[in-house]
Amino acid sequence: MSGRRQKILIVEDDETLSRIIERNLIARGHDVVRVDTAEQALSRVVEDQPDLVLLDIMLPDRSGWDVLRRLKTYDASPRVIVVSAVRVSADRLHEFQPFAYLPKPFPLDALLRVIERAGGEESDAEEEDEFLVQKVAS
Repeated sequence: MSGRRQKILIVEDDETLSRIIERNLIARGHDVVRVDTAEQALSRVVEDQPDLVLLDIMLPDRSGWDVLRRLKTYDASPRVIVVSAVRVSADRLHEFQPFAYLPKPFPLDALLRVIERAGGEESDAEEEDEFLVQKVAS
């Protein structure tokens, strides 16, 4: 792996997708934890204090927006990359200020580049990803 090792929490109820992402992140040297509900996510953020959260919006128990709302109340909240099959409005992105938003389905390489950027690493790609719909500046 090039760059900084990150603690990454994957919050995704699609087990196949979360396992693929997990394997690729571990292969790049990151520490990864996978959960599939909002409640597990909130618990693990407190326990593990991840650097980055990959957050699906449609979760079985609560919305990913509920998770983001709670994270905003924490003293040190991690960067969040929202991944969703549901179209997300610009107003919603502006309200919650995630580091990035990727609509599903997305190429794995696009996600890995956004994760590198979230960790402060520079990508080799000079142009912005066409799949990165919106990066929200805080």
